[in-house]
Amino acid sequence: MKLLRLAAVALAALVCACSPAKQEPPIQAGRTTIRFATDWRAQAEHGGFYQALASGEYAKRGLDVQIVQGGPGVNVPQLLASGAVEAGMGSNSFIVMNLAQEGVPVKAVAAMMQKDPQVLIAHPGQGIEKIADLRGHPILLSDASVSAFWVWLKAKYDFTDDQVRKYTFNAAPFLADKRVAQQGYVTSEPYTIEKTVGIKPKVFLLADEGYPGYATMILVPDSLIAKDPAAVKAFVEATAQGWKDYLHGDPKAADALIREDNPEMTQDILDQAREKLKSYGIVESGDAQAGGIGVMTDARWAEFFEVASSQGVYPKDMDFKRAYTLQFVAPAAK
Repeated sequence: MKLLRLAAVALAALVCACSPAKQEPPIQAGRTTIRFATDWRAQAEHGGFYQALASGEYAKRGLDVQIVQGGPGVNVPQLLASGAVEAGMGSNSFIVMNLAQEGVPVKAVAAMMQKDPQVLIAHPGQGIEKIADLRGHPILLSDASVSAFWVWLKAKYDFTDDQVRKYTFNAAPFLADKRVAQQGYVTSEPYTIEKTVGIKPKVFLLADEGYPGYATMILVPDSLIAKDPAAVKAFVEATAQGWKDYLHGDPKAADALIREDNPEMTQDILDQAREKLKSYGIVESGDAQAGGIGVMTDARWAEFFEVASSQGVYPKDMDFKRAYTLQFVAPAAK
């Protein structure tokens, strides 16, 4: 869902756009302040950041980190471009690449999720056993999705634009028509649908079908990279440790901070999302098994750019490496 909330941003206007009033946080002596803007309300998908805050991983590296909770009216790239925060969350690879295309001086410095949690959800008992079986079926997608992962789906499965139906973040149209599929997050909508109406939907994780995008990236302005690379590295390393601890240690303190920021969040939703983050290998699969949590590679970015540029999303001669840097990629958390 995080893809859908940001990918449609008019990025060319970010640098000059007006942002919320900048509030200066209290500075603790001897520590570097980093305000980190998330892409949505506090949830398990942000668990590693909250864990690093709760356990003191940021503090012991000399950082005074403040998590700025996202929401419907929060535009993370805009906050970064305006200097309202020192770091922010990049939901998906399209957002990062769009920033590079528009010349916004912000880079991805780590990818906390090796797999984008984006899924397609279908009704059971409709003969839909794989994504390709959705050819010809109506699919509920947001406008942002149409210009993002839908590009990959069309290229790989020969889906056509006449399948697209407007998605308004409401499951009612999906529930009303068994032929309809919809977008979602593996950690969210499938559980909500099953809990609410008792239907166990078919769930297809795009990453397991070859979708090459990263998710939950740490975005940092070029100015901070140049001014204080040690602070950037410390933030990346502490966050990687936070994710390891959130997934394999005791998440209670982080969950308490999440519920404090987002009182609508319930413990059962946090628990099931955390388990799915583990069981689907969202954080620790692929290159992260050898390179550690947060790792990115040139090869993976090149693969993503090839898919997007071959469909005309970006010019083929664009320097896609402007979108990221590998100098701060965290080593394996100990």
